[in-house]
Amino acid sequence: MEKHNLTVMNEFILMGITRSPELQAPLFGLFFIIYMVSLVGNLGMVILTTVDSRLQTSMYFFLKNLALTDLGYSTTVGPKMLVSFVVDENTISCYFCATQGATYIMFIISEFFILSAMSYDRYVAICNPLLYTVIMSQRVCRVLMAISYLYSTFVSLLITVKIFNLSFCGYNVIHHFYCDSIPLLSLVCSDTHEVKLMIMTFSVINLSSSLLIVLVSYLLILVSILRMNSAEGRHKAFSTCGSHLTVVTVFYGTLIFTYVQPRSSHSFDTDKVVSIFYTLIIPMLNPLIYSLRNKDVKYALHRLWRKLCNILS
Repeated sequence: MEKHNLTVMNEFILMGITRSPELQAPLFGLFFIIYMVSLVGNLGMVILTTVDSRLQTSMYFFLKNLALTDLGYSTTVGPKMLVSFVVDENTISCYFCATQGATYIMFIISEFFILSAMSYDRYVAICNPLLYTVIMSQRVCRVLMAISYLYSTFVSLLITVKIFNLSFCGYNVIHHFYCDSIPLLSLVCSDTHEVKLMIMTFSVINLSSSLLIVLVSYLLILVSILRMNSAEGRHKAFSTCGSHLTVVTVFYGTLIFTYVQPRSSHSFDTDKVVSIFYTLIIPMLNPLIYSLRNKDVKYALHRLWRKLCNILS
């Protein structure tokens, strides 16, 4: 039987988004702007929901964590991706590759459950307004976030350790712009069935469980809104959910589009395009959606701006 040439891998080469020289400069400029908007928007949302006393509710506690996760995985991927446009060979050490992969998985799983927690928060606010402060207390919110981060850290470490304990062949070129699990597994010589099954199992569990919470929450919200007699009350309830519903639709819509594609139509190029969308575009859109559609955030931003102007004048 032919033996594979197993290699202890010290570094990988990230192919990036494109190898076309004429596209390097314009794509660098485009993605640099997108990343900076994402960085400023999410960092601004974290600061705003921390310093403004009127945004110290469970809804904005979850929003702050959403901004942190968006900031986390866009920063995990973005800067290294930008490097690929300005260097001839974008190398990444084995240890940094493992760290990037684990960190990305941790933040993306956390986002699943932050969005589902925000859906439940909106359900309680609309369907049980009198008990809202009791059910969604600070302690409950912190426990929910702690469980989310602990679970996502456990899954990310488990998958990453499993992958990097496998035997790699001599070929070390990753056809992606970051250390994603599936492109990494294509470089492995040993049996990958167990780790692929693990990744698929956790992906299905995370996507289906969090999406189920979102769907059930909004179904109950819709039933509650339809029972309201006041048109003003219905409008207020819809506006309360508008920003979050937009974010949820974009996030889950992208992921579902990825999973429902026929296996035959899957390619690394398709995966790159989808990955760009939910690693860079969605983190940029989320703070814009909440700042443009949420009156409390806009008023808080105006108050902070006035304070800064008074300090500087």
